[in-house]
Amino acid sequence: MKRFADFGISVPSGASGEIRTTCPQCSGQRKKARERCLAVNVDEGMWFCHHCGHSGSLGTDKTAQQIKTHFRPSHVHIDLPRDMLHYLLGRGLSHATISRHGICLGELYAQDLKRKLPAIKFPYHKGGVVVNAKYRTLDKRFCQEANAEACLYRYDHLSEKRPEEIVICEGEIDALSFYEAGLSNATSVPNGAPAPNAKNYEREFAYLESAASILDNCKKVVLAVDNDAPGKILEQELARRIGVEKCYRVQFPHDCKDANDVLRKYGAPKLQELVAGAKPYPVSGIFTSTDIADLVLHLYECGEQRGKSTGWPWLNDFYTVKLGQLTIVTGIPGHGKSSWLDALIVNLSREHGWPFALFSPENWPLQRHAQSIIEKFSGKTFDWNSGRDGAERIKREELEDCLEFMTDKFFFLMPEEKLMTVDAILEKARVTIFRYGVRGIVIDPWNELDHDFGNGITETQYISQALGKIRRFARCNDVHVWLVAHPKVLVKDKLTGSYKPPTMYDISGSANWRNKADVGLCIYRPDLNRDETVIYVQKVRFREVGKLGGVKFAYNRATGIYTDKCALGKLDS
Repeated sequence: MKRFADFGISVPSGASGEIRTTCPQCSGQRKKARERCLAVNVDEGMWFCHHCGHSGSLGTDKTAQQIKTHFRPSHVHIDLPRDMLHYLLGRGLSHATISRHGICLGELYAQDLKRKLPAIKFPYHKGGVVVNAKYRTLDKRFCQEANAEACLYRYDHLSEKRPEEIVICEGEIDALSFYEAGLSNATSVPNGAPAPNAKNYEREFAYLESAASILDNCKKVVLAVDNDAPGKILEQELARRIGVEKCYRVQFPHDCKDANDVLRKYGAPKLQELVAGAKPYPVSGIFTSTDIADLVLHLYECGEQRGKSTGWPWLNDFYTVKLGQLTIVTGIPGHGKSSWLDALIVNLSREHGWPFALFSPENWPLQRHAQSIIEKFSGKTFDWNSGRDGAERIKREELEDCLEFMTDKFFFLMPEEKLMTVDAILEKARVTIFRYGVRGIVIDPWNELDHDFGNGITETQYISQALGKIRRFARCNDVHVWLVAHPKVLVKDKLTGSYKPPTMYDISGSANWRNKADVGLCIYRPDLNRDETVIYVQKVRFREVGKLGGVKFAYNRATGIYTDKCALGKLDS
């Protein structure tokens, strides 16, 4: 009798039931070569690939259609105890809805009781296969499958129908409540509203990546998350990643926390009314005081919040990093603008978990840029001559740990030469925001971009428009953008004969470099023979972010690490 191995299919020894593995037909040619797209029923001796459609069986008695049908979910009865069924019926769900979605009996392990408990199981189907499952006991214990594939609830329905409008909820029962109300294009996030301080917070939204084609097809995404603080944070992050321009939000009645509350208290027509009356997610335009009342009250109670710490205590007095803003960085060539900026983003990534998208042609090839980041992160050098400047050479296993850390924290933008425009870079950056939750974007430097003034506009007008576009991008996508720009003229001090620190008015092309910036920084080395760097904060638009001034740094040439030493006091301009 033939075995799975005879067909190039890897099945673990002793496996039974249905498992997932790689496909011998398509996995080797795919970018995601390790994705387990092949469903295998070990007991029945059948397989089906949900990516390329490759199917077969160890015997000869099954047709391709029979095999495909076998791997699609079939719901013929409700496998639930009476108390669990009554619970769901009491939440307003019908027998047909429960059966249609394969809700059945499962179990979860209660750590405090050290035993398994019966639970309601909500299966997540993708390509006809259960790739995840959520469990809920009647006393509100929750869990989901470990190491399961991240995808939206009711993924197969959305994938098949490709609707132009969908509703995204915070839980399975809420999505099913909309389904009961005749709004079949409802889905739920798989992990609720993650806490902002959760480990790997940005990757808590990986399910959006697998749904990219579904969301791209949508013209309208209605956000119907829970009416509480975590729900609002979830709503904000979903809108940021999906794109605020296509997002709408539901406002539940004051006595309802979620969609299921509305279904039970007011019935299906009310849910339909809420979705039909969903308001566009605010982007720009005209707002009434009612629209911003909550924000005004929060500002009154809590005050304007500072930006994120830079990781350097002295510098924090003058400069913090706030989302939605544009920082212009200038300085004399060779004074370390790129190196210091790399050190800053390493600090932000380490302390706050921020992922970054980096367009930095002057640091290409990419492996050299990665080396700079790794040295700053590890505090060790790549140099064979370990011990130079007191730095130890990084070990191979330490290097691999750094590369693993960088995997979901640093994304390098390298478009084709003919596409190195402001619009192209922002388009690439938008993809990283959606897929990876990027919070910071570096464009280094401005003069490596292609600039076509066209239409008879002057360089000054072009720079004004481009900087305005970048700043709006930062605000609409709730990211921080650093843009490096070189000065046009270098002025020597008549007394010392050395070059003075350039100001933002010295940047080539336009005074708009200062006018459009939220923050302006100058990176300056007073003496190139000494490992000393000064960061001048030359403009701060909002006082809660920082103030004018300068901070002196010591610089380690071997590792590229900067250590702030002292403040130089307030600057006049």
